[in-house]
Amino acid sequence: MSHVKLVFVLIIAAYFLDIIDASIVQIALPTIQKQFATSLADLQWVYGAYALTLAGFLMLMGRAGDVYGQKRIFIIGLVIFTIASFSGGLAPSLLALIFFRLVQGVGAAMTTVTAFAIFIGLFPEGRERNRAFGIIIAVLSGGFAAGASAGGVLTTFFGWRSVMFVNVPIGIVAIILSRRYLPSADGWLKNPHLDVPGAATVTAGTMLLVYGLTNAAILGLASSLTTVPIILSVFVLAAFLLIESRSKLPLMPLSFISRGSVLAANTLALVLASIVGGISFILTIYLQTILGYSPIYAAIGTLPGALIFFFVGGWGAARIIDRIGARRTLLASSALVTAGVAFLIPISPQGSYFTILPGMLVWALGASIGFPAVNIAAVAGTKHGEEGLASGVVNTSFRVGFPIGLAVLLTVAGAFDPSSGTGSVNAASTVTGFQYALVAGTLLGVLGFAIAFFIKDVKGPSESWGEGPGVT
Repeated sequence: MSHVKLVFVLIIAAYFLDIIDASIVQIALPTIQKQFATSLADLQWVYGAYALTLAGFLMLMGRAGDVYGQKRIFIIGLVIFTIASFSGGLAPSLLALIFFRLVQGVGAAMTTVTAFAIFIGLFPEGRERNRAFGIIIAVLSGGFAAGASAGGVLTTFFGWRSVMFVNVPIGIVAIILSRRYLPSADGWLKNPHLDVPGAATVTAGTMLLVYGLTNAAILGLASSLTTVPIILSVFVLAAFLLIESRSKLPLMPLSFISRGSVLAANTLALVLASIVGGISFILTIYLQTILGYSPIYAAIGTLPGALIFFFVGGWGAARIIDRIGARRTLLASSALVTAGVAFLIPISPQGSYFTILPGMLVWALGASIGFPAVNIAAVAGTKHGEEGLASGVVNTSFRVGFPIGLAVLLTVAGAFDPSSGTGSVNAASTVTGFQYALVAGTLLGVLGFAIAFFIKDVKGPSESWGEGPGVT
């Protein structure tokens, strides 16, 4: 493939847009809360709306790329994401902002899933792909740190709207370069049509699930707006499995899920993402609302963890996986994440940044080696023509995990915080709620450690970076 390295850069750019959007918006959340005078539970919809459509459309867009061509879906997604970012920056109300975040999620689903599919086809399985994963993690970790720092600066000096506008120039440049340099190709599948019943049920079922779980943090588990969508999602997703088992041209062949470690790896991806999604939100609110840090200082506080992702996740994880295999790497990762979250449990209203720093560092170390390893395990054995399928499944697992973790941990926190949902903050009761949520996060880590035992080993062959058949 010509321009392989440039194509790789464009793949990273698509992920960079997603990661910088997440870190910038997260830092700006307390400022958005103050402007629109909303409760903490309602505030999560700024992220939850984005996660809703992003998770819901991943499977559909992944297979659409296989059918209609990855480049076409990728560029359309960039256009949608860029326009929605600009519109979100102009939002006159919280409701309008949430709507444009929904649209952003659709665009992000199209870009991230096709970018990953292009990546799978770009590098052959083994050490070469592992090293490329490391580079992606390193760059994205730098992007997260840059996004957090930029979010703090932009929010402090230019207001929260600037964090939406910053995506626009990046998106425009990515669109121009993608149109010129991404190779034009039709879809890999001979079938020119999508499995419409399967696409409709998996998209609707995933969105209902995320919607119900997000409502859980706002209204509680007993609310009909929580239980009804979740129950409906179970029936709709069950219908999806039934459709796929009988379809001659399924959207997601069930034989794919049962292959190798695909099911265990995707389950572990969901658990790890749940922990990261919930704990990241809690720490952001703790630093700014409880400890009184400004957005810029809260952003600086995330830098140590981001540097661990950059150096360990980016440059060390691939070597660790090559040496000890994916299974042992994921066992170590889950153990470190669990320990790191447990170290955070003693937080208090009178605490300081340095009391939470050790837990943040251990947690970041575990996640930095775990994310590349679980991705590698989830796409191991992918066949030609399954790039979009594999990408859609693992990205859905990660993306559903974030709102699940956010909803579960905030629901736990709210159950032990009388001030939850009132729009006011009582530091002592809020921190008590957070402590119980951190206990729940620790238990999720234990579950992840147990799941890691079911991962089959994946190691790279002896070829070195740049020597395999995928690089020119």
